[in-house]
Amino acid sequence: MCYFFSTLVPSGKKIEKFMKTLITNIKQLVQVEKEPRTWVAGKDMAHLECIENAYLLVEDQKIAAFGKMETLNKEAIEKGTDFLKEVDATGRLVLPSFCDSHTHLVYAGSREIEYIDKIRGLSYEEIARRGGGILNSAERMRKASEEELFDSALARIEEIAAFGTGAVEIKSGYGLETESELKMLRVIRRLKEATPLLIKSTFLGAHAVPAEYRNDQTGYVNTIINEMIPAIAAEELADYIDVFCDKGFFTVEDTDRMLNAGMKYGMRAKIHANELDYSGGVQVGVKYNAVSVDHLEYIGPEEIECLLESETMPTVLPGAAFFLNMPYSPVRKMIEAGLPVALASDYNPGSSPSGNMKFIMSLGCINYKMLPEEVIHATTINSAYAMGVEEEAGSIAVGKQANFYITKPIPGIEYLPYAYTSNLIDTVFLKGCLLYTSPSPRD
Repeated sequence: MCYFFSTLVPSGKKIEKFMKTLITNIKQLVQVEKEPRTWVAGKDMAHLECIENAYLLVEDQKIAAFGKMETLNKEAIEKGTDFLKEVDATGRLVLPSFCDSHTHLVYAGSREIEYIDKIRGLSYEEIARRGGGILNSAERMRKASEEELFDSALARIEEIAAFGTGAVEIKSGYGLETESELKMLRVIRRLKEATPLLIKSTFLGAHAVPAEYRNDQTGYVNTIINEMIPAIAAEELADYIDVFCDKGFFTVEDTDRMLNAGMKYGMRAKIHANELDYSGGVQVGVKYNAVSVDHLEYIGPEEIECLLESETMPTVLPGAAFFLNMPYSPVRKMIEAGLPVALASDYNPGSSPSGNMKFIMSLGCINYKMLPEEVIHATTINSAYAMGVEEEAGSIAVGKQANFYITKPIPGIEYLPYAYTSNLIDTVFLKGCLLYTSPSPRD
């Protein structure tokens, strides 16, 4: 089946499905793999496999073949099919779609008033203590209908798809009570069914302690373990379980209990860790074989050593650090130590109100001193691993889902993070279907 979002299709354009699509004359086919990898780590992150003057063949939603134009046998491709679409990519790059492994894009209403509070000097923790932040979103979430949440989240999905994202992880965590958490996760399930993106859902009931449990944090943890997790598992609503293990939020002991409970119901861990201080979140995440530990503004030799001995992906969220003016995670130290690093948007209404992964690449280069090759790995194959879709997405490899985008004419990969506010995406394919094409000057 071929999907498309009507809001992404310029007026007068017709989106069609073809049994085969052939992209020809590609200036540079980026992030190609003959032998698919799980992730890319350490000094290998500075090397990016590309093919100059390339072609890419898509068949039945999958990548079927690729190579240099001089090796293309077009007659063999055309044989036996009347449904071949050819796209000329002269002067343009083709890259695998971004994989955004950490978002909160199901929410009810923006929080621009808190943005003004931040400008006036209030800290994240001060805003939270005044009932703002996550608790503000939780209050709105409880009042919103499932239909309202679905419609607003679908608009955000359309937005990030046009920005080049083909896979996204979405968390609950603005409900903070059983029915509202279930409501959020049901919306995420509907998004999985209604859109062509690869979507993973994460239960984050331990995002904050709700007001009614302010003096009984252990009681709220018990509610998560004894009530929320079983209810969510009964409807098979979550792929992962997450905990905000950090200063002022949930302790290592709380986190240990909740991850253990989630694991018993088949939910693998993902952790919010070390955003506000050295919290022990990295270590408890590794203990439970978390697929990723995210934020990592505070990370030292002990955390790096712990991660080196694990299968857990360190994931940095440059948008949140930028928006909140927080310390930057020591990405260079992690890469130099031999770790892989993923980057994600943290798209949410309070601390990172953007899902533009191209901008995240730019922040990776500007603020974290990552090379263009490194940020491409960090937003594709490594972030695919961080959300458990590395076998389907994150690179150009035969058999993987045909999720990719074609740029406008640009000099090379370096231009993508360099031109940090320019829209450089011309065409988006998801599941082998043309999802979005940018209007030409005459449209």
